[in-house]
Amino acid sequence: MAAGTPVWSVDPRTGKQREQVTLEAAPADVDAAVRAAHAARGALADRAARTAFLRAAADLLDAEAARVVETADAETALGPARLTGELARTTGQLRAFADAVDEGSYLDIRIDRADASLTPPRPELRRYKVPLGVVAVYAASNFPLAFSVPGGDTASALAAGCPVVVKAHPDHPAASELCASLLRRAAAAAGLPEAVVSVVHGFDAGLELIRHPLVAAAGFTGSVRGGRALFDAAAARPVPIPFHGELGSLNPVVVTPDAAAERAEEIGAGLAASVTLGNGQFCVKPGLVLVPEGAAGDRLAGALAKALGETGPGVLLDHRMRDAFAAGVAERAALPGVTAPVAAGAAGEHAVGAGCLAVPARALLAGGPYDLLLEECFGPVTVLVRYAGQDEAGAVLDRLAGNLSATLHVSSAEAEGAPGPAAALVARVTELAGRIVVNGWPTGVAVAPAQHHGGPYPAATSHSTSVGVTAIERWLRPVAYQSVPEGLLPPELREANPLGLPRRVTGTA
Repeated sequence: MAAGTPVWSVDPRTGKQREQVTLEAAPADVDAAVRAAHAARGALADRAARTAFLRAAADLLDAEAARVVETADAETALGPARLTGELARTTGQLRAFADAVDEGSYLDIRIDRADASLTPPRPELRRYKVPLGVVAVYAASNFPLAFSVPGGDTASALAAGCPVVVKAHPDHPAASELCASLLRRAAAAAGLPEAVVSVVHGFDAGLELIRHPLVAAAGFTGSVRGGRALFDAAAARPVPIPFHGELGSLNPVVVTPDAAAERAEEIGAGLAASVTLGNGQFCVKPGLVLVPEGAAGDRLAGALAKALGETGPGVLLDHRMRDAFAAGVAERAALPGVTAPVAAGAAGEHAVGAGCLAVPARALLAGGPYDLLLEECFGPVTVLVRYAGQDEAGAVLDRLAGNLSATLHVSSAEAEGAPGPAAALVARVTELAGRIVVNGWPTGVAVAPAQHHGGPYPAATSHSTSVGVTAIERWLRPVAYQSVPEGLLPPELREANPLGLPRRVTGTA
């Protein structure tokens, strides 16, 4: 659409327009936003102001929680309970990044003393990390708060000292504008220019943003197709920039025969809950589940079918996604040998029904049209792959691309290290995914220092995480200072350590 086109907030429960929020950004609007952000980057060098800003943003979002949740629910249909939890996650991570900036280890300060006795002699070296510059953030559809305007990419970039220009997602423009206004109020309250955060709307604006010469890095959460187009554009610039994209994931699950024999019904019910959480719109939804053939596997499949059959229809984020889900399920179900124990797809004019598909592993291994089953289908459906033995299960895993998560369900004896396929499976799926889950479910990604939300391509375009405080590392670059006089060093690297920052020192004075 052309710049100046109205941007509407739409109710996915009815398909009707709610309100005109703004206009799509013209190239001049994008340029102005980026240049203002670039001009404001110096103000973010003040670490105390940054932490005050991040905490003020969290406080304002919490204070306006009722309005934020109501606005986001009206244009996503995700429900007040889910969005209230998502808002708590969002404000929690803002405060966590503020704490990380206060503590200072993210700067990774390293000092090597000069040592003339080494061969070759070592000069004095002092190293830390500096912010990259303006970061472009592409908001996700399925998390209007935690992966959108006030979300993890924005919070981590601001914590690193990088101004942010967010390309809002068209599914929640009103929530995006509301959250942006709160972030800008927080910036002003902390004595920072409001331009450290801005929002643009429109497909063309997103392309202008990734190509802008003052944009230094980008973060994206969305589809493989959209993310790859932006990734390629970032690489094709006269000066390529880092592009940290989360693109798509099948999130395989493997159930061992002993686990199925031990607790088939429990696993089946848990799988149904994970597949339908958020109407199947989580990036870590289990989309391919390897279940053994035989009676125990049949019991598991039956428990899954029962739980899915008791799940009511749900509304997806927009009607385009609803139509794509229905078409995707129908195309997969039409493949020879694929059955639908519980039919998924359209359920009335605005909703979809949850379900599952089943296919023998030997059919999937034939490739060809069955490769469609190895692609993510966004919505409440999963594919059961019935395997005859460990070798067949391994052959299916060998066909998978990179994933955000991989889950194993093993028996209590296997969990204690008893002989069986469990240990080999852990090693095998480690090659496929960024997070390995055993006897749990991948939906629900804890915001914690040890978390990793990423994985081999196409799960992500880099080896960084987009969740947890180490996400700040994406927006920093190291600089070493060699034999620089004390008075010319940045305060962070001076011998007296006036800022009291953690540092690693080697050698002697």
